[in-house]
Amino acid sequence: MGDHAEQRAARRSGSAAGDLAASPFRADRDRVATSPFFARLGGVTQVVSASGSGLLHNRLTHSLKVAQVGRAIAEQLSADPRLAPVLDELGGCDPDVVDAAGLAHDLGHPPFGHLGEQVLDRLARHRFGLPDGFEGNAQSLRIVTTTDTGGPSAVGLDLTAAVRAAMLKYPWTRLTHPDPHPRHLDSPPRGASEPPGERGTGSAKFSVYVTELDDMAQAREPFAARLESWQQTVEASVMDTADDIAYAIHDLEDFHRIGVLQHAPVAAELGRWLSGVLELAELDDGLLAAHARRPGYSLELLRRRLHRRDAWIVDDEAFVAAVRRVRNELVDGLLVAPFDGSVEAEQAVARFSSGWTVRLVTGMGVVLDPPTRSGHVLLGPAQWHEVQVLKFVHRRFVLLRPDLALHQRGQARLLTSLVEALEQWLTDRYEADRLPRRLQDLVELAEHEYAELAATDMSTLVGAVGEAPEGEAGIRELARGRAVIDFVASLTDSQAATLLDALSGRSAQPWSDAFVL
Repeated sequence: MGDHAEQRAARRSGSAAGDLAASPFRADRDRVATSPFFARLGGVTQVVSASGSGLLHNRLTHSLKVAQVGRAIAEQLSADPRLAPVLDELGGCDPDVVDAAGLAHDLGHPPFGHLGEQVLDRLARHRFGLPDGFEGNAQSLRIVTTTDTGGPSAVGLDLTAAVRAAMLKYPWTRLTHPDPHPRHLDSPPRGASEPPGERGTGSAKFSVYVTELDDMAQAREPFAARLESWQQTVEASVMDTADDIAYAIHDLEDFHRIGVLQHAPVAAELGRWLSGVLELAELDDGLLAAHARRPGYSLELLRRRLHRRDAWIVDDEAFVAAVRRVRNELVDGLLVAPFDGSVEAEQAVARFSSGWTVRLVTGMGVVLDPPTRSGHVLLGPAQWHEVQVLKFVHRRFVLLRPDLALHQRGQARLLTSLVEALEQWLTDRYEADRLPRRLQDLVELAEHEYAELAATDMSTLVGAVGEAPEGEAGIRELARGRAVIDFVASLTDSQAATLLDALSGRSAQPWSDAFVL
């Protein structure tokens, strides 16, 4: 085994006892698949709660499909002899690494999906003063390196460097690392820019908290001479693309099944834009935004947004062709008949899902010097535009629905109340001896981490507003906040609701199998 291969397979503890698989990367896949954090994903919302219906994807089924699609892409790329020198130069593309990273990439998603992520981030930053807040991708890395206890030393899962690097869709922290930070590039990588209207808060997306900086450094070491500090590894790029493909296809499939994604409005939007391309192109942005509910207007806004954001690949002819293909296959193919559970309806869904998956996977390519907005592995131009249109349909006709917003506002209040109740319990000196043991362990872990950072590099603990924790009391406050966030993020949807019922006195049962204290 060469030096690079040894570095890729390196673990922090160096121990691999108890693994059934001989391959270190297969062993990593097994470690993730047997983790309780992975099992809990079956009870975590993808977009809306599945409620046990079996009709909707949850985070577990989504992760399985990302791993499946990612492995298919990696096998296709690694089997092409023309790509072998390029993949070797960039650091490798092992299907087992991609498979393991695909299973692990969503471990950190909290209850209620992306809504839960936004709520916990706001509470982490504003209520607890945590400098890097909360981010699902960074939480995933924290689990496999720190808070899971399934590894040989009971600290994380002790995964190989290659798999940890493949989990880093956004290989930077929110504010400080690497230096210079990628959000300051002329054309920042996808996710590195600050959220609109939140100047000074750091990157919108990131895969590493300051507490896991050493893990990121060790995981990225085998790729240091091959990639820029902010670039994904090839395996991370494959996993990221597989995630996009799964979202683009399977969420539409879900909402067709339950009757939310309906033929008429989608047909009107795509049809009106195609019939009035030149007319809509002459309207100014303000008018389009003011009347975005009119058929065709939102799709024209998307076309313009892609030109501003992704000029490196966007092409109007390819965009028109993508809209036509989505209209033909989604509107006139899948949505033309409501889903009724019949064999015919199930076959229509299967044809749509498999057909699009094969088309997108077989359109993959590898480039040595990609633009900053792309990874080294990317969709072909036609497929890239098609994914943008599919994701637009999902956002416009599912995510922006008022009834979904109503549902999510209640979930946001639930999570906020739960965090507040746990914080009050944690600071109640009369109940200190009866805290959940897991919460106590998380406080002690975070206190140790923040104390070490304060002693070695206090700048990592300075938030966006420029305030550092004051002494031991400040470190304890940060640790309590991180522990509460870690604890809540590790719950399923139903566990979060049941725990709040108990803490609020609404539950008459002293014991419940919905959570373990």
